Amino acid sequence: MLQLCKVTHSLFISNARSACNDELLQKEAVTLCINVSQQQPCPASDRISTLRVPAYDDPNEDLHSHFDRCADIILDEEARGGRTVVYCKNGRSRSATICIAYLMKHQCLSLTEAYEVVKSARSVAEPNQGFWAQLERYEQELQGKRATPEHKSFSTATISAKTCATKEIQRIINGIIGPDHKFLYTKISVFGGKLRL
Repeated sequence: MLQLCKVTHSLFISNARSACNDELLQKEAVTLCINVSQQQPCPASDRISTLRVPAYDDPNEDLHSHFDRCADIILDEEARGGRTVVYCKNGRSRSATICIAYLMKHQCLSLTEAYEVVKSARSVAEPNQGFWAQLERYEQELQGKRATPEHKSFSTATISAKTCATKEIQRIINGIIGPDHKFLYTKISVFGGKLRL
């Protein structure tokens, strides 16, 4: 069955056959295709931009070096009102890994949370062992960067980082507010950008 599986409102994951189906691409208003493979074809449509990440589904393959670039390109495409599909041969390992990296960087999800989102969108999604290890490393790197922000200009990445900080605060607040929306006896104060309970 040909299908583009929706991860977010502007991001899809699929296999190569579906990603090269012009009817599907038009239906979902896809404007960018990220082809995470060495040999799979790219869509023939002139309406769609393409990016190839040349990688095999091999645990020793380096996808980590592509995480930031792909995540930022997906975010930029969304900011322009576009939509992206990330695909590999079977829509299982390589494409899932890139989608997870995007969710970790720009949707501020943990590795486990991002994996669950992608898995819910496409049940066969399953990064291989090597890619999973690279995602674990990436998660640690992102946590380090968020603890010591380096960007001072209001770039798209900066706005994304601020959104991540806001979401982290909201998660803490959600943990403090009970199901009846009454605050427990805990005070929150923010000092120097660090949240202290």
